[in-house]
Amino acid sequence: MGDASKPTWTSVAETFLEFFRARRHTVVPSSSLIPANDPTLLFTNAGMVQFKDAFLGLERRPYARATSLQKCMRVQGKHNDLETVGPSPWHHTFFQMLGNFSFGDYFKREAVAYAWELMTQSYGIDPERLVITVLEPDDEAHAAWKALGVPDARILRMGEETNFWMMAEVGPCGPTSELHFDWGPEYCTCRQPNCSVALDNGCLRWLEAWNLVFMQYDQRADGTRVPLPRPGVDTGMGLERMVSIMQGVHDNYATDMFVPIMDRLQRIRGDDIAERRQHALAYRVMVDHGRAMTFLLADGVVPGNEGRGYVVRMIMRRAMRFARSTGTNRPFLAELAGGVVEVMHSFYPELRARQSFIETTARSEEERFAQTLTGGLERLEELIASTLRQGRRVLPGEEVFRLYDTYGFPVEMTRDVARERGLEVDDVGFARAMEAQRERARAAQAFVLNAEPGAYIVTGRPTELSKGSLLADEGLTTEFTGYTKHNVRGRITALFVRGTRAEKAGAGDEVEVVLDRTPFYPEGGGQVGDTGVLTTASGSVMISDTKRALGGIILHLGKVERGSVRVGQPVRAIIDRTRRLDIMRNHTATHLLHQALREVLGEHARQAGSLVAPDRLRFDFIHLSSLTPEQRDLIETTVNERILEDLPVRAQWLAYEDALKRGAMALFGEKYGDRVRMISIDRYSRELCGGTHLSRTGQTGLFKITSEGSVASGVRRIEAVTGRGVLALITRQESILRAVAEQFRVKPEEIPDRVRRLSEQVKEVERRAKSGVALSEVRDEIVKQAKRDAIDVSGIRFIFEKVNVDNAQTLRALADYVRDDLDRDHKPGIVFLASDSSGQVVATRTRHDDLAPKVNVGDLVQDLTQEFGGSGGGREDFAQGGLKDPSRVSDLIERGRDPEYLRIKIKRLA
Repeated sequence: MGDASKPTWTSVAETFLEFFRARRHTVVPSSSLIPANDPTLLFTNAGMVQFKDAFLGLERRPYARATSLQKCMRVQGKHNDLETVGPSPWHHTFFQMLGNFSFGDYFKREAVAYAWELMTQSYGIDPERLVITVLEPDDEAHAAWKALGVPDARILRMGEETNFWMMAEVGPCGPTSELHFDWGPEYCTCRQPNCSVALDNGCLRWLEAWNLVFMQYDQRADGTRVPLPRPGVDTGMGLERMVSIMQGVHDNYATDMFVPIMDRLQRIRGDDIAERRQHALAYRVMVDHGRAMTFLLADGVVPGNEGRGYVVRMIMRRAMRFARSTGTNRPFLAELAGGVVEVMHSFYPELRARQSFIETTARSEEERFAQTLTGGLERLEELIASTLRQGRRVLPGEEVFRLYDTYGFPVEMTRDVARERGLEVDDVGFARAMEAQRERARAAQAFVLNAEPGAYIVTGRPTELSKGSLLADEGLTTEFTGYTKHNVRGRITALFVRGTRAEKAGAGDEVEVVLDRTPFYPEGGGQVGDTGVLTTASGSVMISDTKRALGGIILHLGKVERGSVRVGQPVRAIIDRTRRLDIMRNHTATHLLHQALREVLGEHARQAGSLVAPDRLRFDFIHLSSLTPEQRDLIETTVNERILEDLPVRAQWLAYEDALKRGAMALFGEKYGDRVRMISIDRYSRELCGGTHLSRTGQTGLFKITSEGSVASGVRRIEAVTGRGVLALITRQESILRAVAEQFRVKPEEIPDRVRRLSEQVKEVERRAKSGVALSEVRDEIVKQAKRDAIDVSGIRFIFEKVNVDNAQTLRALADYVRDDLDRDHKPGIVFLASDSSGQVVATRTRHDDLAPKVNVGDLVQDLTQEFGGSGGGREDFAQGGLKDPSRVSDLIERGRDPEYLRIKIKRLA
């Protein structure tokens, strides 16, 4: 294939999609890298993820055949390609998967025939260069290939390790048939005379190009496999690999999908072609990780210390570490992201739309890491040196965890460096230290997907699915009328008493009631469920919550208050209309707030979670810094202006693609059907939303932000009230204001000046107290504590203590007092005190001539303060400094008390 005839990566993708479109497959857009309502997955790792419920029979799609180009990430768990990125020319963290899918329509014979036709005719690949594998007992698949004329010699029967596919520990799975491309004997790296795919030894002669998965089973949590109700087909072709075949290059990074990004990296670094070749492995890692970072940021994953945020931070820092190992210390990821956008935006327009946020976030993370990387690498080198001196080959897990905890130094990076030095990491010890920290600080959030609260549809099953699946199988559904009606007549079609199916329930029974039609909105999309009452001729049920179950079933949770109710009875369903109206005010205000955030902060400020309740709204959004008072005021004003304009609010059902074309916003991690409900607030806001809303914005009343803060790295939270909530807030605040005015005996408008003068008086009193009394009260206690905590290293007594004083003069006087006490005991030592309120640091050493070796106190202070984001220094016998962030004083003191650290420092500072 000559250069002029080489297809572009986009044409390879389009050929695939058009092939299957012509064979009655619906082309389905890629879903987000954040799986929708699936707690079994950290990231979308295969094309079938968005079709998972269709394979399980939990969802009915309007089509039985589909094809897609899906964004995928594989960085953790069973499907983890991280450590192969760089050495391998074909493995990536982020990649794109082409696939065709059958939901109970066609099966093995047709899937095999489609694959052979596409590969040998549409793509024009020589059949002699294709080798097929099938699961050893799968005679049906073997026969399908034989029917196409593929000789037995090129159909290999393999075991489950290679030819059985599972998406996760539980879920759809089945036997596979793989198509491998033969690059030719000249590419053989195994050097085996019988080189073959059957050896499964990683030989680079053979490239797995396409995997056909025949979905036959549902893997349960107990390890059993249950046949799926409708066997289907799920295929996965790595686009990057297919492009390398079609462009005739034995390296994905040499295709037109990567070369422009590699060229951009070379320009950023200022390398010549020889340097690029010298650092080929590092180039691959930096480009792969830069590409993954770009797509993760575009899908709303921001760097953090838990879950998905940890993954994006880890791969960014791994890329930065490889850059530094090849001599590049300047930031590069933001510029590299621009190269990714240029190459990929034609298929993924969200990259261009969110480019500014991607680059800003990358730049911020690089700056953050640069502040701690130097100290972290220095500490790692000290740890490696100490381990080697002791004749060990494994880095202690507790020390590796300390690197992670103190420096944000990813354990994956520690493994990389250790591996380069011939060492390993004690993973068990690391995990033990991590768990101990979690026990100490349970406030830290664990990774949890944004699964719909209270949903009855969860994985693994059958108990959780029993209500929904049982009723759906009986043909029961619930018609929701609550968008326009608050009071309707219906019929009880099913009843559960304390979770058990029943025909009748009496007074006092806790029940779940299913109706054929209802105005009660089930909890979902952040909106709480409705409450109200169900009345029949024989009794009534007070409904305290409403939930959504499988198959369109709505469950009304409550208690029989009077008489009895039974299946088949006519019922009057009446929601609490006042409460519903409060919820609608907050939900419509949430849409106004979302748009106002994007206008004031930028397009990146997209929803990351929400709660719409009757008394308040809570809105989480992506943003890297706290709001300024001016931004907060502008956001609040913008929302209220839209409310006062009394804009019309309209709901419209559309095809998903049509809604996106009209500018409707789809939310990360949400799952949408082929027809969606679009909420339009005049020409101001358009979002896909199934919740209940006002008909005009003016019905909201007013909007008032009550709080704003951080809930996770890169995620902020606003809480606010509307309507009656604003009225209640104003009433409370006026009452407090009147009480304070009466206490100060001033008018309400005079309170700020009165508080300012009182504050100045208090500060003056505190200043005078700290100059003398404070020292006398704390110094004896400090001396006692210092003696208890002192450690002896190389004949020197070291005292590292944090104290609760914020006056530099007092801090120095305390250090002198402790030093003098050591002098009286004729013990050589160094006293290091740090204020946990101000971050100030002071250090001094005893006057004994026998302090050997003589540690330079000024250098010690300089090293420790710089390591924790501060500065300092001084003379050999006295020094002072400070940390920008006083919260890191505890880390500094802990480091100073580390005997191994001090032994290393003593040698260097003597």
